[in-house]
Amino acid sequence: MIRFILNQKIIETAKPAGMLLLDFIRYHEHLTGTKIGCREGDCGACTVLVGEMVSGELRYRSATSCLTPIGNANGKHIVTVEGINFQDELNPVQQAMKEESATQCGFCTPGFVMSLAGFCLNGKEPTYENAIASIDGNICRCTGYKSIERAAAKVAAIMQQRIEEEPTVFVSKQKILPEYFTGIKEKLIELLNQESRIRQHLTPVRFVGGGTDLYVQKHEEMVYAAVDLLIQKNELNGIFQEGTKCTIGSAVTVTDLAESTIMQKHFPDLKKYIKLVSSTPIRNIATIAGNFVNASPIGDFTIFFLALDAQLVLSDGTNKREIALRQFYKGYKQLDKQPMEFIEQISFELPTTKTRFNFEKVCKRTHLDIASVNTAINLNIVDGIIMDAGVSAGGVGPVPTYLQKASAFLKGKTISEALVQETIEVAQTEVSPISDARGTEAYKRLLLGQLIKAHFTKLFPELKVEQLLAQ
Repeated sequence: MIRFILNQKIIETAKPAGMLLLDFIRYHEHLTGTKIGCREGDCGACTVLVGEMVSGELRYRSATSCLTPIGNANGKHIVTVEGINFQDELNPVQQAMKEESATQCGFCTPGFVMSLAGFCLNGKEPTYENAIASIDGNICRCTGYKSIERAAAKVAAIMQQRIEEEPTVFVSKQKILPEYFTGIKEKLIELLNQESRIRQHLTPVRFVGGGTDLYVQKHEEMVYAAVDLLIQKNELNGIFQEGTKCTIGSAVTVTDLAESTIMQKHFPDLKKYIKLVSSTPIRNIATIAGNFVNASPIGDFTIFFLALDAQLVLSDGTNKREIALRQFYKGYKQLDKQPMEFIEQISFELPTTKTRFNFEKVCKRTHLDIASVNTAINLNIVDGIIMDAGVSAGGVGPVPTYLQKASAFLKGKTISEALVQETIEVAQTEVSPISDARGTEAYKRLLLGQLIKAHFTKLFPELKVEQLLAQ
C-alpha cells in the first residue's frame, strides 16, 4: 500500500506506484483545482506542494504532479490548491493575486498560488527575488507577468514579518495557510513509523529517479510498469565529503545539489549554473543520477560531471561495480549498464585552489530550456601550466561527449589566446552535431567554439575578451 497525507486526509491506495500523482488527485480524489496542462512539467498548472521529513524537520517543496509517480508521495504530505484555504474569504496569497489583477482566464492561477504558497513555507529568505524564483516553473499566457510579479512582491512583504517562528507556525497565525499545517509534522512522523516500504521488485522492474523526462517520453508505459522508485530509498540520499572526494547518492535531486554546503563551497558559481537548468519544481524532483541514465546528448548535469571525471557505482542489489561516467555511454541512449543495475553512488574529486571550473549553456530561451549546446571545463593549473584538463560538451554528438582530444591537447600548455583557438580547432575534429530544431550543424559548431572561448575568458579575465569573442 502507498500511504500519504493529501491535504488533511490520510490516503491508502493500492494503485500502481507508477501512476501519476496528477491523475490520482483529479480522477480518484476528484480535486480538480490541480489542472492538466502540458503534461511535460513546463507550464506549472499542475503544481502541488510536497512536505516530507528530512533530518527530523518538515520541509516543503513545489513539484509538478504531472511528472510525479504516486509512489514518490509515499510517507509525505501532498498539498493541492484545495488544501491551502478553508476560509470563506481569500487567503493573503490569493488576495494578492486578485488585487493585482494577476489572473485572467484563470487556468494557470492555481499553479501560481501553489508556488507562492511553497515560497511561504520553504524557510528561505523572504526576498522579492526568491518569491519570483519560486514561480519560475509557472507559465501564464494572458497577463504579461507584471501583475503576477507585483502579487509576488506583496507575498514577499508579508513573509518579511516572520522573525524566528517556523514557517508553518507563522503562516498559520497569519492565516496565510490553514491551521492544520502546524500538526502535519507529528502526523508524518506517525505515518512513517507505521508504514512499510512500498512493495516493489515485481519483474521486470524499471528504475525511476525523478522521472522528469521518462514520464514525458513514455507516459503510457510508465503508469502500469513495475517500478522501483530510487528517490524513496533513504540510503541513496545525501552528499558527503571524505578528504578531497565528494560522494552523491543517486536519489539526490538538483535542488539538493544546489543547497549543499559542500557544493556551494567548492563551486562558487553553482547558483548561476543551476539557474540555467530547468525550473524550480523540476529541480525539486529531478535526480542527478536520473540525468545520467536518461542519456540525453544535452543532459546538463551529465556534461557538468563529465568534465569532473565522475565515477559511478552500479548495483543490482547484490553485486556492485565501478565505472567512469566517461565510459558509460556506448551509443545513442545505449549505456554500459545491465537492465537490473541502477546507479547507487556518484563520486568525484572536489576542486582545489589549483582548479578552475566553468559551465556554459546556450538555448533558445535563456532559462528553462533544453540546450542547443552546453559545455563544461575543469583545469588543474600549477605555476601557469595546465597539468590536467577535462572538457565536455552536449548537443554535438549522439551521446554526452567527453572531448578527449581537446582535453589531452590542453595538458602541459600555458594559457594564451592562441591556445584557446587551437583548442577549439582540436575540439571541432571530435564532434558530429546534426541539424535539428535547436540549430543547424554549423550553428552548433559555432556555439561550441564560442562557449570554449567563454570558459577561458571567465576563468582567465586577463585574456583579451573582446578579441577572443570576435574571432
